[in-house]
Amino acid sequence: MAEAKWYVVHTYSGYENKVKESIQKIIENRNLQEEILEVRIPMEDVVEVKNGTRKTTQKKMFPGYVLINMVMNDDTWYVVRNTRGVTGFVGPGSKPVPLTDVEMRSLGIRTENVSVDFAEGDTIVVIAGPWKDTVGAVQRIDFGKQAVTINVELFGRETPVEIGFADIKKFN
Repeated sequence: MAEAKWYVVHTYSGYENKVKESIQKIIENRNLQEEILEVRIPMEDVVEVKNGTRKTTQKKMFPGYVLINMVMNDDTWYVVRNTRGVTGFVGPGSKPVPLTDVEMRSLGIRTENVSVDFAEGDTIVVIAGPWKDTVGAVQRIDFGKQAVTINVELFGRETPVEIGFADIKKFN
């Protein structure tokens, strides 16, 4: 069986959530869970200040686009392409082009599976980056972003910091 890759689908503006729901229903109805693995709308946290109050909201990173992790074949192409609200795949002509690993990492989505030798509560040391030589306890592990959150002392208080797997090692 072919490997699943991430593709970008262009939608009518404002139809991203409807397209996502429609494709998820089609996956369920047609039993395509093995071929269409995930449908995502990339979101980012944005801090807005209105009337002196700070409010964090989620905004779409790319309005009018939806990401789909799928095995590309004639059936899956037809299903996605003919979903109401979809205008087409991103790519030259009618041939969809999958996103590269580098493009996926910039979106905060990792494609490779990683195993780590530490768990929540373990002590780790940062070996690279601005927090080099900092020691902290793992508060949270995010395998999707391939990062851990540790608390570091900053200006006399504990502050959570997110650090990539490549920049840390288990403290002996």
